[in-house]
Amino acid sequence: MGKGSARRRANATTGRTCPCGSGRAYDGCCSPIHDGSTQASTAEALMRSRFSAFALGDTAYLLHSWHSSTRPERLELDRGQRWTRLEIVDTERGGLLDATGTVTFHAHYRDAGRPGTLTERSRFVREDGRWVYVDGEQS
Repeated sequence: MGKGSARRRANATTGRTCPCGSGRAYDGCCSPIHDGSTQASTAEALMRSRFSAFALGDTAYLLHSWHSSTRPERLELDRGQRWTRLEIVDTERGGLLDATGTVTFHAHYRDAGRPGTLTERSRFVREDGRWVYVDGEQS
Protein backbone atom coordinates (compact mmCIF):
# COMPACT_ATOMS: atom_id res chain seq x y z
CA MET A 1 0.00 0.00 0.00
CA GLY A 2 1.13 3.59 -0.43
CA LYS A 3 3.34 5.23 2.21
CA GLY A 4 1.13 8.32 2.47
CA SER A 5 -1.93 6.15 3.03
CA ALA A 6 -0.15 4.18 5.75
CA ARG A 7 0.98 7.38 7.49
CA ARG A 8 -2.55 8.85 7.48
CA ARG A 9 -3.98 5.56 8.73
CA ALA A 10 -1.43 5.40 11.58
CA ASN A 11 -2.15 8.98 12.62
CA ALA A 12 -5.91 8.36 12.62
CA THR A 13 -5.87 5.02 14.45
CA THR A 14 -2.98 4.90 16.93
CA GLY A 15 -4.36 3.47 20.17
CA ARG A 16 -7.94 3.34 18.85
CA THR A 17 -10.44 0.53 18.60
CA CYS A 18 -10.58 -1.05 15.15
CA PRO A 19 -13.37 0.32 12.93
CA CYS A 20 -14.40 -3.26 12.01
CA GLY A 21 -16.26 -3.72 15.30
CA SER A 22 -14.15 -6.56 16.68
CA GLY A 23 -13.55 -4.62 19.90
CA ARG A 24 -9.80 -5.05 19.49
CA ALA A 25 -7.26 -2.29 18.96
CA TYR A 26 -6.72 -1.45 15.27
CA ASP A 27 -2.98 -2.18 15.63
CA GLY A 28 -3.74 -5.80 16.58
CA CYS A 29 -6.71 -6.31 14.28
CA CYS A 30 -6.99 -4.91 10.73
CA SER A 31 -3.77 -2.88 10.61
CA PRO A 32 -1.49 -5.91 9.95
CA ILE A 33 -3.83 -6.99 7.14
CA HIS A 34 -3.89 -3.48 5.67
CA ASP A 35 -0.13 -3.10 5.71
CA GLY A 36 0.42 -6.57 4.21
CA SER A 37 2.30 -8.08 7.15
CA THR A 38 -0.42 -10.75 7.48
CA GLN A 39 -3.37 -12.01 5.44
CA ALA A 40 -7.02 -12.31 6.39
CA SER A 41 -7.47 -15.91 7.55
CA THR A 42 -11.21 -16.09 6.78
CA ALA A 43 -13.73 -14.43 4.50
CA GLU A 44 -15.20 -12.65 7.53
CA ALA A 45 -11.78 -11.31 8.52
CA LEU A 46 -11.37 -9.97 4.97
CA MET A 47 -14.84 -8.39 5.13
CA ARG A 48 -13.94 -6.70 8.42
CA SER A 49 -10.64 -5.45 7.00
CA ARG A 50 -12.43 -4.04 3.95
CA PHE A 51 -14.97 -2.23 6.12
CA SER A 52 -12.10 -0.73 8.12
CA ALA A 53 -10.43 0.32 4.86
CA PHE A 54 -13.64 2.07 3.77
CA ALA A 55 -13.85 3.77 7.18
CA LEU A 56 -10.22 4.91 6.90
CA GLY A 57 -10.33 5.84 3.20
CA ASP A 58 -7.71 3.26 2.20
CA THR A 59 -8.54 2.78 -1.49
CA ALA A 60 -5.21 1.08 -2.24
CA TYR A 61 -6.05 -1.76 0.16
CA LEU A 62 -9.61 -2.02 -1.16
CA LEU A 63 -8.33 -2.47 -4.70
CA HIS A 64 -5.65 -4.93 -3.56
CA SER A 65 -8.26 -7.08 -1.78
CA TRP A 66 -10.60 -7.21 -4.81
CA HIS A 67 -10.69 -10.23 -7.14
CA SER A 68 -8.78 -9.61 -10.37
CA SER A 69 -11.83 -10.38 -12.54
CA THR A 70 -14.14 -7.83 -10.88
CA ARG A 71 -11.68 -5.18 -9.62
CA PRO A 72 -12.30 -1.68 -10.96
CA GLU A 73 -9.35 0.21 -12.44
CA ARG A 74 -9.69 2.88 -9.78
CA LEU A 75 -11.88 3.66 -6.82
CA GLU A 76 -13.04 7.00 -5.51
CA LEU A 77 -14.75 7.15 -2.14
CA ASP A 78 -17.41 9.70 -1.23
CA ARG A 79 -15.67 12.09 1.17
CA GLY A 80 -19.01 13.12 2.68
CA GLN A 81 -19.85 9.56 3.70
CA ARG A 82 -18.48 8.30 7.02
CA TRP A 83 -18.66 4.56 7.78
CA THR A 84 -19.52 4.16 11.47
CA ARG A 85 -20.34 0.56 12.35
CA LEU A 86 -20.31 -2.96 10.94
CA GLU A 87 -22.71 -5.75 11.89
CA ILE A 88 -22.02 -9.25 10.59
CA VAL A 89 -25.40 -10.92 10.05
CA ASP A 90 -24.37 -14.29 8.64
CA THR A 91 -21.41 -16.19 7.21
CA GLU A 92 -21.44 -19.26 4.99
CA ARG A 93 -18.21 -21.18 4.59
CA GLY A 94 -15.20 -18.90 4.22
CA GLY A 95 -13.18 -20.65 6.92
CA LEU A 96 -9.56 -21.69 7.10
CA LEU A 97 -10.01 -24.72 4.82
CA ASP A 98 -12.62 -23.28 2.44
CA ALA A 99 -12.07 -21.89 -1.07
CA THR A 100 -15.25 -19.79 -1.15
CA GLY A 101 -17.44 -17.99 1.34
CA THR A 102 -20.16 -15.41 1.77
CA VAL A 103 -20.68 -12.78 4.42
CA THR A 104 -23.93 -10.91 4.91
CA PHE A 105 -23.60 -7.63 6.79
CA HIS A 106 -25.10 -4.27 7.66
CA ALA A 107 -22.64 -1.38 7.21
CA HIS A 108 -23.84 1.76 8.96
CA TYR A 109 -22.79 5.21 7.78
CA ARG A 110 -23.54 8.90 7.97
CA ASP A 111 -23.89 10.93 4.80
CA ALA A 112 -24.37 14.69 5.03
CA GLY A 113 -25.24 14.18 8.70
CA ARG A 114 -27.95 11.62 7.99
CA PRO A 115 -27.68 7.97 9.07
CA GLY A 116 -27.92 5.14 6.56
CA THR A 117 -27.35 1.41 6.30
CA LEU A 118 -25.99 -0.67 3.45
CA THR A 119 -26.96 -4.35 3.57
CA GLU A 120 -24.98 -6.69 1.35
CA ARG A 121 -24.29 -10.37 0.84
CA SER A 122 -20.67 -10.43 -0.31
CA ARG A 123 -18.93 -13.29 -2.10
CA PHE A 124 -15.29 -14.14 -1.42
CA VAL A 125 -12.85 -16.63 -2.95
CA ARG A 126 -9.24 -17.53 -2.51
CA GLU A 127 -7.04 -16.19 -5.28
CA ASP A 128 -3.38 -17.20 -5.19
CA GLY A 129 -3.93 -18.50 -1.67
CA ARG A 130 -5.43 -15.35 -0.18
CA TRP A 131 -9.01 -14.25 0.39
CA VAL A 132 -10.35 -11.62 -2.01
CA TYR A 133 -13.71 -9.92 -2.49
CA VAL A 134 -15.55 -10.93 -5.70
CA ASP A 135 -18.83 -9.05 -5.59
CA GLY A 136 -21.91 -8.39 -3.53
CA GLU A 137 -25.67 -8.30 -3.76
CA GLN A 138 -27.25 -5.37 -1.96
CA SER A 139 -30.69 -5.52 -0.44
